[in-house]
Amino acid sequence: MKNLSTITLAGAAVLVLTLTACGSDDSSHSAGHGSMTSSAASPATAAGRQGDIRFAQQMIPHHRQAVQMADMALNRQGVSADVTRLAAAIKKAQDPEINTMTGWLKSWGATVPTGGDHSGHDMSSMSGTGDMTGMMSQQEMDMLGKATGPAFDRMWLTMMVKHHQGAVTMSSDVKKTTDNPEVSSLADSIIKAQNAEIRTMQDLLKTPAD
Repeated sequence: MKNLSTITLAGAAVLVLTLTACGSDDSSHSAGHGSMTSSAASPATAAGRQGDIRFAQQMIPHHRQAVQMADMALNRQGVSADVTRLAAAIKKAQDPEINTMTGWLKSWGATVPTGGDHSGHDMSSMSGTGDMTGMMSQQEMDMLGKATGPAFDRMWLTMMVKHHQGAVTMSSDVKKTTDNPEVSSLADSIIKAQNAEIRTMQDLLKTPAD
């Protein structure tokens, strides 16, 4: 009887230890699973974040080229008053937007495009969309740099219309994916301002050259 009692007590102890271990494993597994679920981003959120990064990384060099074109008009003799006003407005609007997007990328831990990434070739390689963004090639920028008088005005207006249309397209695209209110607000501002400038420039292009 003594041996039987000893065996019975030993078996009960083993059973208690086994159940305790299983319970511990289950709770650990459940806690781990819950933690993974709460910390993991949904596919839609992750895609939106990547879209925001791509938008800023592409729009910064896009804006830089627009500012470069604006400076060409502002620092040149013989440019019409209409083109000068547009160039000043573009520079005033887009310089702060570059700073805003640069701040976003830094806060997101993403790469900020370098100052030289403003050619059509660079943008095409970054976006994978060829000429969709409206960026000017280096050859086009060189041609603009050599133009003078009314020829410069018309070339500048024609190029800037195309450039603005690319920015509007990029802004419209990011609004389809972003859940960041700051990104959406900037995209709205770009669409509104640049569409208005496109209409102004198209009207100027309808005016016969002097």
